[in-house]
Amino acid sequence: MPKDVSSDPVIAPETPADAAEAVALVDRVFGPGRYAKAAERLREGNRFLPGLSFVAREDGRLAGTVRLWPVRVGGAEALLLGPIAVDPAARRRGLGASLAARACEAAAEAGHARVVLVGDLRFFEKIGFQALAPGRIRMPGPADPGRILVRALTPGAWDGVEGEVALP
Repeated sequence: MPKDVSSDPVIAPETPADAAEAVALVDRVFGPGRYAKAAERLREGNRFLPGLSFVAREDGRLAGTVRLWPVRVGGAEALLLGPIAVDPAARRRGLGASLAARACEAAAEAGHARVVLVGDLRFFEKIGFQALAPGRIRMPGPADPGRILVRALTPGAWDGVEGEVALP
């Protein structure tokens, strides 16, 4: 008898049909504590960008999700990446990094210059994120300055950019 083999995840742009499942996954992964995070302030009253937000399906079920949101940093347009949520059964295989990288690739293809997030540098540096000088970019609420990370989608995109991350 053949053993059950899981297929590789398929990453695709999020569609309206995916939305409820994506939100449910984020709720399962992060729980109600996510609403206390500074990044959540930037998602409230904002609209994620469907063409730049992605889901991963594995054997027909939603295994991961990532969204990009328009924001401003100082006077510069930017995108906020997150949340990234991966179903516990699909973790430790690089799916979160693949989703984030795909979202950044799509943003670059669409002409965006910069992405910001709050996360772990060890995880995100492998897909091009870096920390800037502490205090140069601030979140609208409590956030560890060492976890505010940026990625330039065009050379020099973060040169001279500083200030609080805010709604567009």
